[in-house]
Amino acid sequence: MDQRQATLETLIQPTVEGLGYELVRVVVSGRHRPTLQVMAERVDRAPMTVEDCEAISRAISAKLDVEDPLPEAYTLEVSSPGIDRPLVKAADYARFAGHVAKMECREPVAGQRRFTGRILSATETTLLLATETGEVELPIPSITRAKLVLTDELIRAAQAGKVTH
Repeated sequence: MDQRQATLETLIQPTVEGLGYELVRVVVSGRHRPTLQVMAERVDRAPMTVEDCEAISRAISAKLDVEDPLPEAYTLEVSSPGIDRPLVKAADYARFAGHVAKMECREPVAGQRRFTGRILSATETTLLLATETGEVELPIPSITRAKLVLTDELIRAAQAGKVTH
C-alpha cells in the first residue's frame, strides 16, 4: 500500500467503523481523475445493501470534503468486497480457512511468487496454504495481492450464510 492510500485509510477508517462497518480495503487508481475505491463490510457480517454503501459514501464524502486529502478531483466508489473478495489482513486468511485463494508475494517463496491453493491456517504473520505441489508457508507481510477464488464450495457456503460478502 502506498503512502497516499495509507493516509486515506487512516482518515476513513474511524468514520466507517463508527457507522458499524469494517473497512476492508482502500485503493486509489487512475491519474487524471483518480478513483478512490472504498471496500467495506458489515460488522455483523450480514450482506451489504445499496443503502449501506450509500450511508458510507455520504459519511466519507463529508469527511473528505473537510480534510481534503486528494487535491485533484476524484470519483468515490463504495462497495462490498463480494464473494470472491480480496484478502487483506491476517484475520481474513484465518476467517476463510478451508477456501481456495490466489495470491502473489513480493519475494519468491519456494522458488515462486504466485500461488493458488486452499488456506489451511493462518497466524498474525504466517499463512499455510495447500497447493497442487504440497503445503507452503507464506509470510503474510510478503503477500502483495490475495483474493478468494470463486468455487462451487464458496458459493454454497455463502448461500448457507457461513461466508458473508
